[in-house]
Amino acid sequence: MSVYFKCDGFSLIEVMVAMMISGIALMGTLGAVEITARYMQQGGLSSQALELAQARLEVKRSIRWQSLLEDDLDHDGIPETFMRDDGQGADVMAGDGIYTAGSERDGITVIWTIEGEPVKPLNASGMVNIRAVASYLNQRGQRREVHVATMRANPNYVGQ
Repeated sequence: MSVYFKCDGFSLIEVMVAMMISGIALMGTLGAVEITARYMQQGGLSSQALELAQARLEVKRSIRWQSLLEDDLDHDGIPETFMRDDGQGADVMAGDGIYTAGSERDGITVIWTIEGEPVKPLNASGMVNIRAVASYLNQRGQRREVHVATMRANPNYVGQ
């Protein structure tokens, strides 16, 4: 008794249809990889903005009270930035008791402010509010912002 197998191959049309389906699936996969890469880059930029804003708050919380309005951005012991309340640059209004400074790094702009008690000089304030806002442009060109804030007490304050 002998057994015969039929050994027909695939036709050209079947191979072409299979290649077309595989190509469409591959294009969909590549599109998903591209979208994922964009979201990862955006997430990295957002994380970096948050880190820069938090770092600025930590610096302001850790320095001496007398140096609160000075910023040593390159850590060489010489202040490069002096916070101002003059209504210019990032400072919104002159004389409002909110001192402002800022810097830009890797496409992220960080603006930080120190606000003391109204109508008191900063060295006579019992505490200050410190805020930092890091802003950047996303892939669509829209401005995104990260806001962080803290309070700091004046260790030399003697008053009511």
